Amino acid sequence: MSDDTIRLVTIGRIFRRRWRLLAVLTVVGALVGYGSSLLFPPQYTTSASVLLPGAWQERELLTQTEIATSSVVIDRAAAALGWPGVGGNELRDKVSAAASDGNIIKISGTADTPERAQQLSDQVARQFVTFAARISGDSTDPEAAQPEALRQLVAQASRRITDLADTAAPGQGVENVQTRTELVKLRTALQDALKKLDQVDPAATKVVNLVVMGPAPRPTGEAPPTKPQLVAGGAATALLLGVIGHLTAARMSRRLRTEAEIASALGSVLLGTVDVPGERLAHRPEGRGPRALVRRLLGTDVRWDQPAPRAPGDEAGRQIRYRRVCDRLRDRLPSPRPLLVVVPDGDEMAGRAAGRLVTEAGGDPLLRVVEVSVSRPLVPDRDGECGALVVLSAGSWTAAELTGIAEACADAEHEVVGAVVAGVVRARPKRSAGRHPDAAVPVFAGGGDDDARSAAG
Repeated sequence: MSDDTIRLVTIGRIFRRRWRLLAVLTVVGALVGYGSSLLFPPQYTTSASVLLPGAWQERELLTQTEIATSSVVIDRAAAALGWPGVGGNELRDKVSAAASDGNIIKISGTADTPERAQQLSDQVARQFVTFAARISGDSTDPEAAQPEALRQLVAQASRRITDLADTAAPGQGVENVQTRTELVKLRTALQDALKKLDQVDPAATKVVNLVVMGPAPRPTGEAPPTKPQLVAGGAATALLLGVIGHLTAARMSRRLRTEAEIASALGSVLLGTVDVPGERLAHRPEGRGPRALVRRLLGTDVRWDQPAPRAPGDEAGRQIRYRRVCDRLRDRLPSPRPLLVVVPDGDEMAGRAAGRLVTEAGGDPLLRVVEVSVSRPLVPDRDGECGALVVLSAGSWTAAELTGIAEACADAEHEVVGAVVAGVVRARPKRSAGRHPDAAVPVFAGGGDDDARSAAG
Protein backbone atom coordinates (compact mmCIF):
# COMPACT_ATOMS: atom_id res chain seq x y z
CA MET A 1 0.00 0.00 0.00
CA SER A 2 1.39 3.38 -0.99
CA ASP A 3 2.00 5.92 1.75
CA ASP A 4 2.10 8.91 -0.60
CA THR A 5 0.13 11.90 0.61
CA ILE A 6 -2.92 12.72 -1.47
CA ARG A 7 -2.46 16.29 -2.70
CA LEU A 8 -4.48 18.58 -4.91
CA VAL A 9 -1.99 17.99 -7.70
CA THR A 10 -2.91 14.29 -7.57
CA ILE A 11 -6.61 15.07 -7.98
CA GLY A 12 -5.77 17.49 -10.78
CA ARG A 13 -3.77 14.75 -12.50
CA ILE A 14 -6.82 12.45 -12.27
CA PHE A 15 -9.05 15.03 -13.94
CA ARG A 16 -6.43 15.79 -16.57
CA ARG A 17 -5.64 12.19 -17.55
CA ARG A 18 -8.98 10.53 -16.86
CA TRP A 19 -11.39 13.26 -17.93
CA ARG A 20 -13.05 11.02 -20.51
CA LEU A 21 -13.79 8.28 -17.99
CA LEU A 22 -14.97 10.80 -15.40
CA ALA A 23 -17.24 12.43 -18.00
CA VAL A 24 -18.81 9.07 -18.82
CA LEU A 25 -19.30 8.29 -15.13
CA THR A 26 -20.92 11.69 -14.62
CA VAL A 27 -23.37 11.10 -17.47
CA VAL A 28 -24.20 7.63 -16.14
CA GLY A 29 -24.81 9.08 -12.67
CA ALA A 30 -27.09 11.76 -14.14
CA LEU A 31 -29.08 9.07 -15.98
CA VAL A 32 -29.42 7.05 -12.76
CA GLY A 33 -30.70 10.16 -10.97
CA TYR A 34 -33.17 10.79 -13.77
CA GLY A 35 -34.38 7.19 -13.57
CA SER A 36 -34.85 7.55 -9.81
CA SER A 37 -37.03 10.61 -10.38
CA LEU A 38 -39.29 8.50 -12.61
CA LEU A 39 -39.65 5.77 -9.98
CA PHE A 40 -40.68 8.16 -7.21
CA PRO A 41 -43.67 10.44 -7.91
CA PRO A 42 -43.30 14.16 -7.17
CA GLN A 43 -44.23 15.34 -3.69
CA TYR A 44 -45.63 18.69 -2.58
CA THR A 45 -45.37 20.21 0.89
CA THR A 46 -47.15 23.12 2.55
CA SER A 47 -47.57 24.34 6.14
CA ALA A 48 -50.41 25.66 8.28
CA SER A 49 -49.57 27.94 11.22
CA VAL A 50 -51.21 27.66 14.65
CA LEU A 51 -50.81 30.48 17.20
CA LEU A 52 -50.56 29.80 20.94
CA PRO A 53 -51.58 33.06 22.74
CA GLY A 54 -49.90 33.94 26.00
CA ALA A 55 -46.54 33.05 27.52
CA TRP A 56 -45.24 29.55 26.82
CA GLN A 57 -42.08 27.82 27.89
CA GLU A 58 -39.95 25.91 25.44
CA ARG A 59 -40.82 22.50 26.85
CA GLU A 60 -44.52 23.35 26.68
CA LEU A 61 -44.14 24.23 22.99
CA LEU A 62 -42.39 20.90 22.41
CA THR A 63 -45.28 19.15 24.10
CA GLN A 64 -47.74 20.85 21.78
CA THR A 65 -45.72 19.81 18.71
CA GLU A 66 -45.84 16.21 19.91
CA ILE A 67 -49.59 16.48 20.35
CA ALA A 68 -49.94 17.87 16.82
CA THR A 69 -48.31 14.76 15.33
CA SER A 70 -49.85 12.25 17.74
CA SER A 71 -51.72 9.24 16.45
CA VAL A 72 -55.03 10.57 17.79
CA VAL A 73 -54.78 13.79 15.78
CA ILE A 74 -53.55 12.02 12.62
CA ASP A 75 -56.28 9.37 12.80
CA ARG A 76 -58.98 12.01 13.22
CA ALA A 77 -57.55 13.98 10.30
CA ALA A 78 -57.51 10.84 8.11
CA ALA A 79 -61.12 10.09 9.03
CA ALA A 80 -62.17 13.67 8.24
CA LEU A 81 -60.38 13.66 4.86
CA GLY A 82 -61.83 10.32 3.82
CA TRP A 83 -59.25 9.60 1.12
CA PRO A 84 -59.71 6.08 -0.29
CA GLY A 85 -57.07 3.66 0.93
CA VAL A 86 -55.34 6.30 3.07
CA GLY A 87 -55.43 5.90 6.83
CA GLY A 88 -53.63 7.27 9.81
CA ASN A 89 -50.65 4.95 9.35
CA GLU A 90 -50.06 6.22 5.80
CA LEU A 91 -50.37 9.88 6.85
CA ARG A 92 -48.16 9.62 9.93
CA ASP A 93 -44.94 9.81 7.88
CA LYS A 94 -46.28 12.70 5.79
CA VAL A 95 -47.05 15.10 8.66
CA SER A 96 -44.54 17.01 10.77
CA ALA A 97 -44.73 19.87 13.26
CA ALA A 98 -42.16 22.37 14.50
CA ALA A 99 -42.29 25.28 16.95
CA SER A 100 -40.97 28.62 15.70
CA ASP A 101 -40.47 32.03 17.25
CA GLY A 102 -43.55 33.85 18.44
CA ASN A 103 -45.31 30.78 19.90
CA ILE A 104 -46.26 29.54 16.45
CA ILE A 105 -46.44 25.87 15.54
CA LYS A 106 -46.11 25.08 11.86
CA ILE A 107 -47.81 21.86 10.78
CA SER A 108 -46.46 20.60 7.44
CA GLY A 109 -48.21 18.09 5.23
CA THR A 110 -46.81 16.28 2.18
CA ALA A 111 -48.90 14.71 -0.58
CA ASP A 112 -48.69 13.78 -4.24
CA THR A 113 -50.71 16.83 -5.40
CA PRO A 114 -50.75 20.46 -4.26
CA GLU A 115 -54.46 20.24 -3.43
CA ARG A 116 -54.03 17.23 -1.19
CA ALA A 117 -51.04 18.76 0.57
CA GLN A 118 -53.11 21.87 1.36
CA GLN A 119 -56.08 19.81 2.57
CA LEU A 120 -53.87 17.62 4.76
CA SER A 121 -52.15 20.56 6.49
CA ASP A 122 -55.43 22.39 7.14
CA GLN A 123 -57.21 19.32 8.44
CA VAL A 124 -54.40 18.32 10.81
CA ALA A 125 -54.27 21.91 12.13
CA ARG A 126 -58.02 21.90 12.82
CA GLN A 127 -57.93 18.52 14.54
CA PHE A 128 -54.96 19.62 16.61
CA VAL A 129 -56.73 22.75 17.83
CA THR A 130 -59.87 20.76 18.72
CA PHE A 131 -58.01 18.03 20.54
CA ALA A 132 -55.74 20.44 22.45
CA ALA A 133 -58.73 22.49 23.60
CA ARG A 134 -60.56 19.36 24.80
CA ILE A 135 -57.70 17.95 26.85
CA SER A 136 -57.13 21.38 28.49
CA GLY A 137 -60.75 21.71 29.58
CA ASP A 138 -61.74 24.46 27.12
CA SER A 139 -64.78 22.55 25.80
CA THR A 140 -68.57 22.69 25.95
CA ASP A 141 -68.75 18.98 26.83
CA PRO A 142 -71.24 18.71 29.79
CA GLU A 143 -69.31 15.79 31.22
CA ALA A 144 -66.09 17.80 31.55
CA ALA A 145 -65.42 18.86 35.15
CA GLN A 146 -64.77 22.57 35.61
CA PRO A 147 -62.82 23.95 38.60
CA GLU A 148 -65.42 26.66 39.33
CA ALA A 149 -68.27 24.16 39.40
CA LEU A 150 -66.26 21.98 41.77
CA ARG A 151 -65.80 24.89 44.13
CA GLN A 152 -69.52 25.54 44.15
CA LEU A 153 -70.28 21.91 44.95
CA VAL A 154 -67.79 21.90 47.83
CA ALA A 155 -69.29 25.11 49.25
CA GLN A 156 -72.84 23.70 49.07
CA ALA A 157 -71.74 20.49 50.80
CA SER A 158 -70.02 22.46 53.57
CA ARG A 159 -73.13 24.52 54.24
CA ARG A 160 -75.29 21.42 54.29
CA ILE A 161 -73.02 19.76 56.83
CA THR A 162 -73.18 22.87 59.04
CA ASP A 163 -76.98 22.80 58.94
CA LEU A 164 -77.00 19.10 59.85
CA ALA A 165 -74.64 19.70 62.76
CA ASP A 166 -76.84 22.55 64.11
CA THR A 167 -80.07 20.59 63.82
CA ALA A 168 -78.62 17.44 65.40
CA ALA A 169 -80.22 16.22 68.65
CA PRO A 170 -79.07 18.51 71.44
CA GLY A 171 -78.88 15.59 73.80
CA GLN A 172 -75.67 14.56 75.52
CA GLY A 173 -75.91 10.95 74.54
CA VAL A 174 -72.99 9.12 73.17
CA GLU A 175 -74.56 8.68 69.73
CA ASN A 176 -75.49 12.37 69.46
CA VAL A 177 -71.98 13.49 70.40
CA GLN A 178 -70.40 11.10 67.87
CA THR A 179 -72.72 12.31 65.11
CA ARG A 180 -71.88 15.96 65.72
CA THR A 181 -68.12 15.12 65.86
CA GLU A 182 -68.18 13.26 62.52
CA LEU A 183 -70.07 16.13 60.85
CA VAL A 184 -67.55 18.68 62.13
CA LYS A 185 -64.62 16.55 60.82
CA LEU A 186 -66.27 16.22 57.42
CA ARG A 187 -66.89 19.94 57.21
CA THR A 188 -63.27 20.66 58.18
CA ALA A 189 -61.97 18.27 55.48
CA LEU A 190 -64.12 19.90 52.81
CA GLN A 191 -62.95 23.36 53.81
CA ASP A 192 -59.31 22.23 53.61
CA ALA A 193 -59.92 20.76 50.14
CA LEU A 194 -61.50 24.02 49.01
CA LYS A 195 -58.47 25.99 50.27
CA LYS A 196 -56.09 23.68 48.39
CA LEU A 197 -58.14 24.10 45.22
CA ASP A 198 -57.89 27.89 45.56
CA GLN A 199 -54.10 27.60 45.97
CA VAL A 200 -53.58 25.63 42.76
CA ASP A 201 -51.10 27.32 40.31
CA PRO A 202 -53.11 29.01 37.57
CA ALA A 203 -50.44 27.95 35.04
CA ALA A 204 -51.22 24.32 35.82
CA THR A 205 -54.80 24.85 34.72
CA LYS A 206 -53.90 26.97 31.72
CA VAL A 207 -56.62 26.88 29.12
CA VAL A 208 -55.17 26.28 25.66
CA ASN A 209 -56.90 28.64 23.28
CA LEU A 210 -55.21 27.90 19.95
CA VAL A 211 -55.85 29.88 16.80
CA VAL A 212 -55.33 28.66 13.24
CA MET A 213 -53.72 31.51 11.30
CA GLY A 214 -55.56 31.04 8.04
CA PRO A 215 -55.48 28.19 5.51
CA ALA A 216 -52.21 26.68 4.32
CA PRO A 217 -50.91 28.15 1.03
CA ARG A 218 -51.13 25.89 -2.00
CA PRO A 219 -47.59 24.78 -2.99
CA THR A 220 -46.36 25.90 -6.39
CA GLY A 221 -43.31 23.65 -6.64
CA GLU A 222 -42.25 20.12 -5.81
CA ALA A 223 -40.75 19.25 -2.47
CA PRO A 224 -37.07 18.27 -2.50
CA PRO A 225 -35.55 16.17 -3.87
CA THR A 226 -36.86 17.40 -7.22
CA LYS A 227 -35.99 15.91 -10.59
CA PRO A 228 -33.14 18.40 -11.28
CA GLN A 229 -31.77 17.78 -7.81
CA LEU A 230 -31.80 14.00 -8.33
CA VAL A 231 -30.06 14.36 -11.69
CA ALA A 232 -27.41 16.73 -10.28
CA GLY A 233 -26.96 14.57 -7.19
CA GLY A 234 -26.50 11.42 -9.27
CA ALA A 235 -23.93 13.13 -11.49
CA ALA A 236 -21.99 14.56 -8.54
CA THR A 237 -22.07 11.24 -6.67
CA ALA A 238 -20.78 9.32 -9.69
CA LEU A 239 -17.99 11.85 -10.25
CA LEU A 240 -16.99 11.72 -6.58
CA LEU A 241 -17.01 7.92 -6.56
CA GLY A 242 -14.84 7.92 -9.69
CA VAL A 243 -12.23 10.17 -8.07
CA ILE A 244 -12.32 8.16 -4.82
CA GLY A 245 -11.92 4.95 -6.81
CA HIS A 246 -8.80 6.28 -8.53
CA LEU A 247 -7.32 7.44 -5.22
CA THR A 248 -8.11 4.11 -3.56
CA ALA A 249 -6.52 2.19 -6.41
CA ALA A 250 -3.42 4.36 -6.15
CA ARG A 251 -3.20 3.86 -2.39
CA MET A 252 -3.61 0.11 -2.75
CA SER A 253 -1.12 -0.13 -5.63
CA ARG A 254 1.77 -2.51 -5.05
CA ARG A 255 3.96 -1.15 -7.84
CA LEU A 256 7.48 -0.36 -6.70
CA ARG A 257 8.48 3.29 -6.91
CA THR A 258 11.88 3.57 -5.25
CA GLU A 259 15.22 2.35 -6.58
CA ALA A 260 15.96 0.43 -3.38
CA GLU A 261 12.72 -1.56 -3.62
CA ILE A 262 13.36 -2.37 -7.29
CA ALA A 263 16.91 -3.57 -6.64
CA SER A 264 15.73 -5.68 -3.70
CA ALA A 265 12.98 -7.33 -5.78
CA LEU A 266 15.51 -8.21 -8.52
CA GLY A 267 18.08 -9.42 -6.02
CA SER A 268 20.75 -7.19 -7.53
CA VAL A 269 22.28 -3.73 -7.24
CA LEU A 270 21.24 -0.44 -8.78
CA LEU A 271 23.69 0.79 -11.39
CA GLY A 272 22.04 4.18 -11.81
CA THR A 273 19.09 6.15 -13.09
CA VAL A 274 18.80 7.63 -16.56
CA ASP A 275 16.49 10.19 -18.16
CA VAL A 276 14.29 9.65 -21.19
CA PRO A 277 12.83 12.77 -22.82
CA GLY A 278 9.20 12.59 -23.91
CA GLU A 279 5.70 13.61 -22.92
CA ARG A 280 4.07 10.19 -23.04
CA LEU A 281 4.26 8.46 -19.69
CA ALA A 282 3.31 4.96 -20.72
CA HIS A 283 3.09 2.72 -23.73
CA ARG A 284 -0.31 2.41 -25.33
CA PRO A 285 -1.11 -1.25 -25.87
CA GLU A 286 -1.77 -2.09 -29.47
CA GLY A 287 -4.60 -4.50 -28.68
CA ARG A 288 -7.55 -4.88 -30.98
CA GLY A 289 -11.18 -5.66 -30.46
CA PRO A 290 -14.10 -3.92 -28.73
CA ARG A 291 -12.47 -3.95 -25.30
CA ALA A 292 -9.26 -2.33 -26.53
CA LEU A 293 -11.29 0.25 -28.45
CA VAL A 294 -13.31 1.16 -25.35
CA ARG A 295 -10.15 1.45 -23.25
CA ARG A 296 -8.59 3.70 -25.86
CA LEU A 297 -11.70 5.92 -26.06
CA LEU A 298 -11.95 6.25 -22.28
CA GLY A 299 -8.23 6.86 -21.90
CA THR A 300 -7.76 3.92 -19.51
CA ASP A 301 -5.08 2.35 -21.70
CA VAL A 302 -2.42 4.61 -20.17
CA ARG A 303 -1.36 5.05 -16.58
CA TRP A 304 -2.60 8.14 -14.76
CA ASP A 305 -0.56 7.79 -11.55
CA GLN A 306 2.82 8.23 -13.19
CA PRO A 307 4.54 11.37 -11.89
CA ALA A 308 4.64 14.38 -14.16
CA PRO A 309 7.75 14.65 -16.32
CA ARG A 310 10.59 16.54 -14.68
CA ALA A 311 12.04 19.67 -16.14
CA PRO A 312 14.27 18.96 -19.14
CA GLY A 313 17.98 18.95 -18.46
CA ASP A 314 20.77 19.50 -20.92
CA GLU A 315 21.94 16.79 -23.26
CA ALA A 316 25.37 16.74 -21.65
CA GLY A 317 23.93 15.82 -18.27
CA ARG A 318 21.86 12.99 -19.71
CA GLN A 319 24.88 11.66 -21.60
CA ILE A 320 26.94 11.67 -18.41
CA ARG A 321 24.31 9.56 -16.66
CA TYR A 322 24.34 6.94 -19.42
CA ARG A 323 28.13 6.84 -19.54
CA ARG A 324 28.39 6.37 -15.79
CA VAL A 325 26.01 3.42 -16.03
CA CYS A 326 28.18 1.93 -18.78
CA ASP A 327 31.32 2.45 -16.68
CA ARG A 328 29.79 0.74 -13.64
CA LEU A 329 28.62 -2.06 -15.90
CA ARG A 330 32.16 -2.63 -17.24
CA ASP A 331 33.52 -2.73 -13.70
CA ARG A 332 31.08 -5.51 -12.76
CA LEU A 333 31.74 -7.69 -15.80
CA PRO A 334 34.43 -10.33 -15.35
CA SER A 335 35.40 -10.21 -19.04
CA PRO A 336 34.38 -8.21 -22.11
CA ARG A 337 31.70 -10.62 -23.17
CA PRO A 338 28.20 -9.84 -24.51
CA LEU A 339 25.49 -8.85 -22.06
CA LEU A 340 21.73 -9.41 -22.25
CA VAL A 341 19.60 -6.31 -21.62
CA VAL A 342 16.17 -7.38 -20.32
CA VAL A 343 13.29 -4.91 -20.80
CA PRO A 344 9.75 -5.65 -19.49
CA ASP A 345 7.26 -5.93 -22.32
CA GLY A 346 5.22 -2.74 -22.69
CA ASP A 347 7.65 -0.48 -20.81
CA GLU A 348 8.24 2.24 -23.42
CA MET A 349 10.59 4.33 -21.28
CA ALA A 350 12.74 1.31 -20.46
CA GLY A 351 12.92 0.41 -24.15
CA ARG A 352 14.11 3.87 -25.11
CA ALA A 353 16.63 3.89 -22.26
CA ALA A 354 17.95 0.49 -23.38
CA GLY A 355 18.42 1.81 -26.91
CA ARG A 356 20.36 4.78 -25.60
CA LEU A 357 22.54 2.45 -23.50
CA VAL A 358 23.36 0.40 -26.60
CA THR A 359 24.41 3.60 -28.38
CA GLU A 360 26.51 4.90 -25.50
CA ALA A 361 28.19 1.53 -24.88
CA GLY A 362 29.51 1.52 -28.44
CA GLY A 363 30.02 -2.24 -28.40
CA ASP A 364 31.94 -2.28 -25.11
CA PRO A 365 30.28 -4.20 -23.64
CA LEU A 366 28.25 -5.70 -26.47
CA LEU A 367 24.57 -5.36 -25.50
CA ARG A 368 21.67 -7.37 -26.83
CA VAL A 369 18.17 -6.10 -25.94
CA VAL A 370 15.26 -8.51 -25.42
CA GLU A 371 11.69 -7.87 -24.31
CA VAL A 372 10.29 -10.19 -21.66
CA SER A 373 6.63 -10.61 -20.83
CA VAL A 374 5.94 -9.92 -17.16
CA SER A 375 2.94 -12.26 -17.04
CA ARG A 376 4.92 -15.29 -18.28
CA PRO A 377 8.58 -14.23 -18.31
CA LEU A 378 10.84 -16.21 -20.62
CA VAL A 379 14.47 -15.20 -21.15
CA PRO A 380 16.52 -16.65 -24.05
CA ASP A 381 19.01 -19.32 -23.09
CA ARG A 382 22.58 -18.37 -22.44
CA ASP A 383 24.55 -17.95 -25.66
CA GLY A 384 27.87 -16.50 -24.68
CA GLU A 385 26.44 -13.72 -22.51
CA CYS A 386 28.05 -13.11 -19.15
CA GLY A 387 24.85 -11.95 -17.44
CA ALA A 388 21.70 -9.87 -17.71
CA LEU A 389 21.02 -6.19 -17.13
CA VAL A 390 17.41 -5.28 -16.26
CA VAL A 391 16.21 -1.86 -17.47
CA LEU A 392 12.79 -0.69 -16.33
CA SER A 393 10.83 2.38 -15.26
CA ALA A 394 9.81 3.13 -11.68
CA GLY A 395 6.21 2.79 -10.54
CA SER A 396 5.24 0.37 -13.32
CA TRP A 397 5.83 -3.12 -11.93
CA THR A 398 5.14 -4.99 -8.72
CA ALA A 399 7.63 -6.91 -6.63
CA ALA A 400 6.11 -10.22 -7.77
CA GLU A 401 6.55 -9.28 -11.44
CA LEU A 402 10.17 -8.26 -10.97
CA THR A 403 10.86 -11.39 -8.95
CA GLY A 404 9.44 -13.41 -11.84
CA ILE A 405 11.83 -11.70 -14.28
CA ALA A 406 14.77 -12.42 -11.96
CA GLU A 407 13.75 -16.06 -11.69
CA ALA A 408 13.40 -16.30 -15.47
CA CYS A 409 16.96 -14.95 -15.82
CA ALA A 410 18.23 -17.49 -13.31
CA ASP A 411 16.35 -20.27 -15.11
CA ALA A 412 18.17 -19.32 -18.35
CA GLU A 413 21.49 -19.27 -16.41
CA HIS A 414 21.81 -15.48 -16.63
CA GLU A 415 23.08 -13.69 -13.54
CA VAL A 416 21.43 -10.31 -12.98
CA VAL A 417 24.45 -8.02 -12.80
CA GLY A 418 22.46 -4.87 -12.08
CA ALA A 419 19.36 -2.76 -12.67
CA VAL A 420 18.87 0.58 -14.38
CA VAL A 421 15.82 2.75 -13.65
CA ALA A 422 14.52 5.06 -16.39
CA GLY A 423 12.69 8.28 -15.62
CA VAL A 424 10.89 10.63 -18.01
CA VAL A 425 11.71 14.31 -18.49
CA ARG A 426 9.96 16.89 -20.64
CA ALA A 427 11.33 16.98 -24.16
CA ARG A 428 12.82 20.13 -25.56
CA PRO A 429 11.45 21.60 -28.80
CA LYS A 430 12.39 19.52 -31.82
CA ARG A 431 15.36 20.68 -33.85
CA SER A 432 15.08 21.10 -37.58
CA ALA A 433 18.39 19.46 -38.48
CA GLY A 434 19.84 16.15 -37.49
CA ARG A 435 18.43 13.44 -35.30
CA HIS A 436 18.76 13.33 -31.56
CA PRO A 437 20.49 10.32 -30.05
CA ASP A 438 17.48 9.80 -27.72
CA ALA A 439 15.41 8.90 -30.76
CA ALA A 440 17.43 5.74 -31.27
CA VAL A 441 15.17 2.72 -31.48
CA PRO A 442 16.45 -0.40 -29.70
CA VAL A 443 16.68 -3.68 -31.53
CA PHE A 444 14.53 -6.27 -29.75
CA ALA A 445 15.66 -9.80 -30.45
CA GLY A 446 15.08 -13.29 -29.24
CA GLY A 447 17.68 -15.71 -27.97
CA GLY A 448 20.33 -16.86 -30.44
CA ASP A 449 19.71 -14.19 -33.13
CA ASP A 450 23.24 -13.34 -34.39
CA ASP A 451 22.04 -10.71 -36.84
CA ALA A 452 20.17 -8.83 -34.13
CA ARG A 453 23.20 -9.05 -31.87
CA SER A 454 25.47 -7.54 -34.46
CA ALA A 455 22.92 -4.80 -35.15
CA ALA A 456 22.75 -3.97 -31.45
CA GLY A 457 26.51 -3.75 -31.26
